[in-house]
Amino acid sequence: MGYTGKAILAHFGAYRPDQITTELSRAYSRDRMAAGISQGSIHTELGHLRSTMTWAERNRLITAAPYIERPAKPTPKERYVTKDEVARLIESAEAPHIALAIHLLFGTAARVGAILDLTWNRVDMDRGTINLRLDDARTRKGRAIVPINRGLMAALQTARDAALSDYVIEWGGKKVGNIRKGFEAACSRAKLTGVTLHTIRHSAAVAMVSSGIPITQVAQYLGHSNASVTYSTYARFAPEHLTEAAEVLDFVKLKAAR
Repeated sequence: MGYTGKAILAHFGAYRPDQITTELSRAYSRDRMAAGISQGSIHTELGHLRSTMTWAERNRLITAAPYIERPAKPTPKERYVTKDEVARLIESAEAPHIALAIHLLFGTAARVGAILDLTWNRVDMDRGTINLRLDDARTRKGRAIVPINRGLMAALQTARDAALSDYVIEWGGKKVGNIRKGFEAACSRAKLTGVTLHTIRHSAAVAMVSSGIPITQVAQYLGHSNASVTYSTYARFAPEHLTEAAEVLDFVKLKAAR
């Protein structure tokens, strides 16, 4: 919200809530698009403003929340990386902590925040599990307890032997706050385009579903409390998806049956 505020306040800061109009929201969208900001980011920024106004009304700081018009939410990107591309991405990371972070992102299907928060006391080498949950806080997004595969186990054992802090992803003995720059550099060296940190989580889910892992298990891995969310997003990647429907439309088989 603090980051969003820099853009929002520059445009809306001089106005009272009751002075915010639809045209003012549209002007914001036009200005941000002209500055090269994506439609998805603008949708999110104005959504934050809308949430703030709703919160202010609920807490009786303002009489009524103004209507905040937002551009349509763009269609979700279908870009996902293969296992070979993930391996190439890890090899292209210059810093060991970036390589380990990418390995963890794909091996756990976790969000980047969960990976950067991960401490060694929640990595159980004996049981072969990683607890992505925080004991002292309630995270906004669901986090899971996931098993450690063999490749990730080897990477973690190497990292633990060299650990200088309690955090799994560290640099100079300190917690790492952001890996975006190192990640983007690795993508550039690996010659991968259109790949973001979230793409890795999405790719992990696609890899599981396309290999025939049940949606309910994938939902648990992703930390989704409702498997219907997982199904609506990833069912189309399942190999058996719509197979029965396709069989009904097989006119050659129907003709042979006659």
